Amino acid sequence: MTHPKILLAITGGISAYKSAVLARLLIKAGCSVRVMMTDGACEFITPLSLQALTGNEVHTKLLDDEAERGMGHIELAKWADMVVIAPASANTIGKLAHGLADNLVTTVALATTAPIVIVPAMNQAMYAHAIVQDNLAKLARFGYTVLTPDSGEQACGDVGAGRLPEPDDLCERILTLLAKRQTPQTLHGKKVIITSGATIEAIDPVRFLSNHSTGKMGFAIARACVNAGADVTLVAGRAVHLPTPFGAKRLTVGTADEMLTTCQSVMTDNSDTIFIATAAVADYKVKSIATQKIKKTSDQDGLTLELIKNPDILATMSHTFPKAVMVGFAAETQDTENYARTKLTAKNLDMIAVNDVSDKSIGFGSDNNAMTVFFAERYGKDKVVLDKASKDSIAKSLVECVVGILP
Repeated sequence: MTHPKILLAITGGISAYKSAVLARLLIKAGCSVRVMMTDGACEFITPLSLQALTGNEVHTKLLDDEAERGMGHIELAKWADMVVIAPASANTIGKLAHGLADNLVTTVALATTAPIVIVPAMNQAMYAHAIVQDNLAKLARFGYTVLTPDSGEQACGDVGAGRLPEPDDLCERILTLLAKRQTPQTLHGKKVIITSGATIEAIDPVRFLSNHSTGKMGFAIARACVNAGADVTLVAGRAVHLPTPFGAKRLTVGTADEMLTTCQSVMTDNSDTIFIATAAVADYKVKSIATQKIKKTSDQDGLTLELIKNPDILATMSHTFPKAVMVGFAAETQDTENYARTKLTAKNLDMIAVNDVSDKSIGFGSDNNAMTVFFAERYGKDKVVLDKASKDSIAKSLVECVVGILP
């Protein structure tokens, strides 16, 4: 689907204002968006606002005199590639769970063959009520996708679960669900552990050694693996300030030692496990971390730090878990192919991807990348060149390369 068609249903709730932003984000992401609203939703946000934001007529009537044969709900039901009900009130959830169809939203939900995503949003006590939870469980059994609401302070002053997720987060979840439906599930049944971002090595309580890695490439790969059906664990440096890809489990670490220990704790040694090391791990750490801030003195022209080697996470994992598929990354500034091939052999990897970070257009922090992929000799594969593209696009290509060497 080049331009997936999203039918956004808005029901009564204070969080309806977030749906306006969500509509714009979905359009920006390349979706075609049409909106339908219940009478309750129209009390919180006007149809005119949604019409202006989407450029399409907003539908509020069950039997539309303007529609062909006056059956607008059938036209909408057939048009949609996905129906998203956000916010979904307790009232609408209850109606859907019992097959009631007394307004446009509930009627379309029964008439469509498109997948339906329910995003509950209500007072925390309502959301926790056994009847609401039973209704949500029933909808899940019927094949609806039910997203978990956020927790926090609510408009009424209560604190708890029931908040509509922020629009950017919700948009990410919807796009992931769409991508999973469009992506061959080539990693179904596979467990993928991915390291991402920079590690941090303390010098004293306020200073540390690190590097410029933002984690963007690793997070893009995590997203691509989730879309391909994998069970993904993302071990990320704490300096990475990116939203966790929907569907991935995130574990946050600081030092290289912490990253290695965490990876070992979640790793399994079998051919259904894939370890992808994209993190920019500090090669060295301070031998002795100062317990107090190191002070600059007036007669001091320099500072000498004694550094020792950090553990080689990828080499250690490859040695400890020989049955798993090992994928390495190399960020180099010169002689990239020789360095990559040397690491491929020395660390007993199945595959390694190398990029030239001296090129600022594909270096740390860039939204784009370009890579060359090399394979262990036993696979009999030539190198694969991935020309400059978005990191999401590169990630998809890398997943295809991994799938190509799986047993």
